[in-house]
Amino acid sequence: MSTLILFLPPACPGPATEYSYTLTADGHRAIAQANAPAALLPMRPGTEVVAVVPARALSWQRVQLPPGLPLGPGRQTPRLRLVLEGLLEERLLDDTPALHFAIQPGAQGGVPVWVAVCERTWLREHLQALEAAGRRVARVVPEFAPGDAQSSPQLYALGTPEEAQLVLTGGANPGVTVLPLSRTALALAHASSANALAAVADADTALVVQAEPAVAALAEHTLGLRVVLHTASQRALHAARGDWDLAQFDLASTGRTRALRKVGNALDAGLHAPQWRAARWGAGLLALAHLAGLNAWAWQERRALTAKQAAVHNALTRTFPQVRVVVDAPVQMERELALLRQAAGNVTARDLEPLLAAAGAALPAGSPPTGIEYRPGELRLHGVALAPETQAAFSAGLQAAGYQVRRDEGSLLLQAEGSP
Repeated sequence: MSTLILFLPPACPGPATEYSYTLTADGHRAIAQANAPAALLPMRPGTEVVAVVPARALSWQRVQLPPGLPLGPGRQTPRLRLVLEGLLEERLLDDTPALHFAIQPGAQGGVPVWVAVCERTWLREHLQALEAAGRRVARVVPEFAPGDAQSSPQLYALGTPEEAQLVLTGGANPGVTVLPLSRTALALAHASSANALAAVADADTALVVQAEPAVAALAEHTLGLRVVLHTASQRALHAARGDWDLAQFDLASTGRTRALRKVGNALDAGLHAPQWRAARWGAGLLALAHLAGLNAWAWQERRALTAKQAAVHNALTRTFPQVRVVVDAPVQMERELALLRQAAGNVTARDLEPLLAAAGAALPAGSPPTGIEYRPGELRLHGVALAPETQAAFSAGLQAAGYQVRRDEGSLLLQAEGSP
């Protein structure tokens, strides 16, 4: 499945807004990465678009929701939002109606859960701008998500030398902390985070800073820790593989839209994803094998039909040598047999006498016809009026004798079997 992962810029979208994007075919390796306006972002049918919210645009809050509230995907109600606003009103600087909330995956009432908070208008305008450019966002994910208390702390150095940032996740403080890249800011961080870092350092554990190339040297010099390169594209791929989806409440897609999107993504994955290449080859070979088998079977059937037709033609020409040209062997054979019977003075079921005899035997007493018309294989009786039950018995008697009967234009029409 092809996935387009893009970072949302910190400012509201405008005509000159560019998005940093990563394009991947399998979700693990980038095949393209660059910056482009929304209308020029690479896109093909079936591509899933994932928007990444930068760490500095999100605030993480830990709350405990009351039991009984619907928390599943697509089930968030206005009542749930009102509950969140009441719980977070005293913790947030901005007015809660201007903020967007998203609850962690698998959240349950009665236990602490993480809530991601960001500016509502900013997020909606970016999603609308991308949709207007034909890049409808399927999921919105955070750049960094909270870990758990058992995980070791992770340090990331991001940005440029002029605006370098340090992001701390996991450890004793399992939230996401964004700080300026300096020892002073790290020392002033939340006590649990600082204590966790100190504990790691005291235990001689190799704490590694994952830094973007632009700030790798600055992070190593400032923090005095070992640094490994970690690009924005790698962060985007990792974020897209996560379980979070910040598109909730009024930004959530309908259940039908999500289902159609999943089906489309699954089909696209089957058609294009590298991990399905062997399955595609197998399906193609199986289809070719079936096609070859069907062609062989059709060829055998044609041979058998040709042999049967040749046998019928031979039977006609051997029995009636005077027939030189065979057009329709069964019809010509029936015609020749009729001529032989006529020459011998024999009658058939299609002649007038057998038809009159069958009709006379089946007609009830007191129901003579007022008129009779005959042509080979057919006898039409005029002026015969029969009750429905009597006509049923009349038809059954004629069918037993090898004739069919039906009403046609107010008269009874008898036909010998095989007549057109």
